[in-house]
Amino acid sequence: MAITGKEILLIIINIIFPPLAVFMMTGCGADLCINILLTILGYIPGHIHGFWIMYKKHKAEKLYGPGGYAYQGNGRFVPATQPAMVAPAGYGTM
Repeated sequence: MAITGKEILLIIINIIFPPLAVFMMTGCGADLCINILLTILGYIPGHIHGFWIMYKKHKAEKLYGPGGYAYQGNGRFVPATQPAMVAPAGYGTM
């Protein structure tokens, strides 16, 4: 899978301000708080964490396809659930 323009933009954002890149990938949660703390404690640990999250997201896209995964936290991406099956019209009627 080739690197897309979206991933290049995330790399640039991660270099400039790692918490913003993590927010864009995972939303507001524990990973964002961890990244903010790591960035405050030292700029390099924030980068490492941001690139680790980016690597896990890229790996999930490779396994499940674009948009075929959901983020569960702690760097864990799982397959997206299938929509509930809907009975055909008139099913079960006489």
